[in-house]
Amino acid sequence: MSLTNKQKQHLKSLAHHLKPVVMIGANGLTEGVLVEIENALGFHELIKVKVSAEERETKKLICDAIVRETGAEQVQQIGSILTIYRTSEAKKITLPKN
Repeated sequence: MSLTNKQKQHLKSLAHHLKPVVMIGANGLTEGVLVEIENALGFHELIKVKVSAEERETKKLICDAIVRETGAEQVQQIGSILTIYRTSEAKKITLPKN
């Protein structure tokens, strides 16, 4: 599933007031962190993840790994905050068609 620009804008507006649900610290991206992200995505569909890494490249690699491992869509990444979306069976968020 690939998000259109209109859908991404809609999700960004919904995510604006959200706080990060999962925070990745010094241990990096572990199995436990991935399980927490999976649980949060299943419950909320749209979440923010805070990646505490010093270097920009390291943050980018961690964010890419999160998106790849969870099968979620990256909505945006600003600084150390990654916003991702994955629809669940409950379909809590309705996306615009185009």
